[in-house]
Amino acid sequence: MLQLNYIRENTADVLKRLAIKNFKDAETIISSVLQLDVKRRAIQQSTDAVKAEANIIAKQIGMLMKEGKKEEAENLKLKTGQLKQSEKEFDEELATIEKEIHDILVQVPNTPHLSVPAGKTPEDNITILEHGTIPTLYEGNTPHWDLTTKYNLIDFELGVKIAGAGFPVYKGKGARLQRALINFFLDRATAQGYLEVQPPIVVNEESGYGTGQLPDKEGQMYFIGEDKLYLIPTAEVPITNLYRDVIVKEIDLPIKNCGYTPCFRREAGSYGKDVRGLNRLHQFDKVEIVQIAPPEKSYQILEEMRDYVAGLLKELELPFRILKLCGGDMSFGSALTYDLEVYSAAQSRWLEVSSVSNFETFQTNRLKCRYKDGTGKTQLAHSLNGSALALPRIVAALLENNQSPKGIVIPKVLVPYCGFEIID
Repeated sequence: MLQLNYIRENTADVLKRLAIKNFKDAETIISSVLQLDVKRRAIQQSTDAVKAEANIIAKQIGMLMKEGKKEEAENLKLKTGQLKQSEKEFDEELATIEKEIHDILVQVPNTPHLSVPAGKTPEDNITILEHGTIPTLYEGNTPHWDLTTKYNLIDFELGVKIAGAGFPVYKGKGARLQRALINFFLDRATAQGYLEVQPPIVVNEESGYGTGQLPDKEGQMYFIGEDKLYLIPTAEVPITNLYRDVIVKEIDLPIKNCGYTPCFRREAGSYGKDVRGLNRLHQFDKVEIVQIAPPEKSYQILEEMRDYVAGLLKELELPFRILKLCGGDMSFGSALTYDLEVYSAAQSRWLEVSSVSNFETFQTNRLKCRYKDGTGKTQLAHSLNGSALALPRIVAALLENNQSPKGIVIPKVLVPYCGFEIID
């Protein structure tokens, strides 16, 4: 959530940057917030004046009582009662206005970083790096949804029977490949100084609000009505919420956490190869990396996180590219996002496998995640996260790119984790 004082002091810049995100009615919404803020500050001044007068009278009453002037003291007490009533009315009006401001601000996206390119669709994203050679497959190659059936790795139909479309059942070497990737990603993360955590896979409403999934993506989350809990769309939500209402020590920054969780997303259904097989699921596995960082270092850390994810893809010997997302393709809360995509040779297309984002203070303002700087001043930290990595499309690319007439060759780095070199 944007900070009100930042909007007030940088109105023109906020409107300019929201335009990069193609946020509709920005001028009207920001104007209404500022008008409410003027009213809020006027009421706050009136409240402060009443409280100050009440404090002065309270001291006068104490002095009169000591001097034995009880009647004069009682008369002042009557005035104190009137002031308390006024104070109550002001406080109620103030609470109403603050709620109105809050309800508007939670619907305003984060302002993008100055380096974010203008644009509305993925076609407007900027490719900043391509790495690796796109493999040339043998003549009998097939997409992963056929390979998983041929080698009995994943049963999509059985998943439909048990839960519905988008909930696959992994079998045999398919299940072992999943487990191998999870352990590989976690081992690499801990070697880079990330503390592994195993968080809950359900969160309450306050946690969803804290990281910006609510109210923006409420329709995409699975809701457990009786308990008022949400299945997590990503480990970002519970891990970042570890630091809700926390003041951390500056010396402890950056804080680095990683965690594996299943993830759940009620994405709108569609048809065709873009969503077939593992390309889009309602339940999938992912290892997430999260950092809580000092503001002055957060963009350097973002680059480091991006390069770390790229390093994982290099170890898996997958051709990939890195995109800087345009304003229209960014998430609600992000200030700057890099997407990493791997090339799927059998599908002849790029598949997104990671998004690495800096949220600046957008999440930490909601979370009240703060730190004390060297002067003792309490400030909001910056939050960052990234997929490192999401498994489904990684598995799809590994199966497709490494297929041969003899079977599917496992990348060397995964062999110790899998226990086999080829799927045949």
